[in-house]
Amino acid sequence: MRLSDLQAKNIVSINDGKNIGTIIDASITEEGTIDVLVIEANKNFFSLNRGNDIEVKWKDIAKIGEDVILVKIGQHE
Repeated sequence: MRLSDLQAKNIVSINDGKNIGTIIDASITEEGTIDVLVIEANKNFFSLNRGNDIEVKWKDIAKIGEDVILVKIGQHE
């Protein structure tokens, strides 16, 4: 799967079902794997918001579907 394929999908929180935003960038490790997805947040999504962008670690992705990517963020541990 290419990054451009991922960018076409909406990012949705599995915690509350809210649409977080869309992928605008990614951080790649030296080994060539995606480490972090950078999400341009929707205007109504404020938790974990750093400016206008949110970073989601690859390990926090629960499921990649045809139209959406489900992520685990904002959980209180």
